[in-house]
Amino acid sequence: MTPPSRPDTVLLTDHAWPDDSVERSVIEGAGHTLVSGPAEPASAETIEALVAEHRPAGILTCWAPVSSLAVEASPDLRIVARLGVGLDNIAVDTATERGVWVTNVPDYCVDEVSDHAVGMVLAWTRGLAVLDREVRTGRWDPAGARLRRLSTLTCGIVGFGRIGRATARKLGAFGCRILAHDPHPPQDAPGVELVDLQELLRRSDAVILHVPLTPGTHHLIGADELALMKPGGLLVNVSRGGLVDTDSVIKALDGGQLDGAAFDVLESEPHVPAGLLDQPGALLTPHVAFSSDASVTELRRRAAEEVVRILAGEDPAHPCNHPGGLPAGPGDRR
Repeated sequence: MTPPSRPDTVLLTDHAWPDDSVERSVIEGAGHTLVSGPAEPASAETIEALVAEHRPAGILTCWAPVSSLAVEASPDLRIVARLGVGLDNIAVDTATERGVWVTNVPDYCVDEVSDHAVGMVLAWTRGLAVLDREVRTGRWDPAGARLRRLSTLTCGIVGFGRIGRATARKLGAFGCRILAHDPHPPQDAPGVELVDLQELLRRSDAVILHVPLTPGTHHLIGADELALMKPGGLLVNVSRGGLVDTDSVIKALDGGQLDGAAFDVLESEPHVPAGLLDQPGALLTPHVAFSSDASVTELRRRAAEEVVRILAGEDPAHPCNHPGGLPAGPGDRR
């Protein structure tokens, strides 16, 4: 009689929600064992030690770094599944070299992130955050409001993947002109003018970032790019903090080159630079653009299901690499 196979271990490195119940239900429901690390993202060294201790066949990670050493620490590892979209916290090249799948959930929060971006644009054009602060401090000055008509403005979207296209569709409903830039532009983009990055920056009243963080996009927006923008414009970042040189943004706000900076992500998060906190034109949220009751549940379930799929010998639904050295898949499209 063949003895039952030993259940595979899956390591959940961290989670941005109160418990691991959804992940545990999927992983243990498939007959595997789930080990949870600390809820808050730990250091690379801590994750490496956890991997070496538990030798997981699968890793589920939210924000915690899964380094090359972590990937190499478990000879049984077959998949690293990102609880999210971007892959900048995972050593994808090392995983690929070692025959380990890397997956993400590229489309779970399309509505949420695009809604967040549009909400930030509306908050700027209608002065919602600034006016709310003034009223709360006892100032009631409707004559002092300096508001904008969105339908007369040009909005530039940098990154025209799933989320960028959703943002364009929603902003287009307000009647504004839409420009977009993407290194791999779609064949068909009705109602959207596709332009290069410099032209987009020069012509846009509001610039919205929907691109992944890679070595090529680090500080995509710095002092030179901000200088190209129309004076008094808005910069929105709901993708990754490293896309923007925050010090240059603070200087642009100080000098009036930017009127507003709406950031859901920061390169230094969770630390917020004092120079940014002091800016009345800064609208800041704590990396929650992806979040809703529906999106978070979907994210957790689908990421865990990818792990179960790989451990069952099946192909992933959303591969971001191809173990064996072939080019990465299209999964990382913000």
